[in-house]
Amino acid sequence: MGKIYFGSCHCKAIKFRFFSKEKVNLIKCNCSICSITNYLHLIIPHKEFKIIKGKNRILTYKFNKNLAKHFFCKICGIKSFYQPRSHKNSYSINYNSILKAPKINKIISFDGKNYEKNLKNITN
Repeated sequence: MGKIYFGSCHCKAIKFRFFSKEKVNLIKCNCSICSITNYLHLIIPHKEFKIIKGKNRILTYKFNKNLAKHFFCKICGIKSFYQPRSHKNSYSINYNSILKAPKINKIISFDGKNYEKNLKNITN
């Protein structure tokens, strides 16, 4: 069973909606960008996600292998979702940016500092 949820950046210039189960698994990564922002990943397929406001307010940042696309609001600077390199057909939504978020089933720790070695732990 699932339902539609909504999220946004801090200033609400960017808003989105997505369909998700009502009880979800999240990923907590210790890589250099996730750990510093306390990002909690909720993986949602592209087809279940839609930007409903502010496409023109999105800035993209890439680093390292340039495979992930980190999307930031150009007004408030918040990354509420992005395109991870680990899940090419899905977005990662920051659970902390969701209004009336789904319940958490479990949080999976991911050693993103050793990405290649541990990737299988989050993509199976």
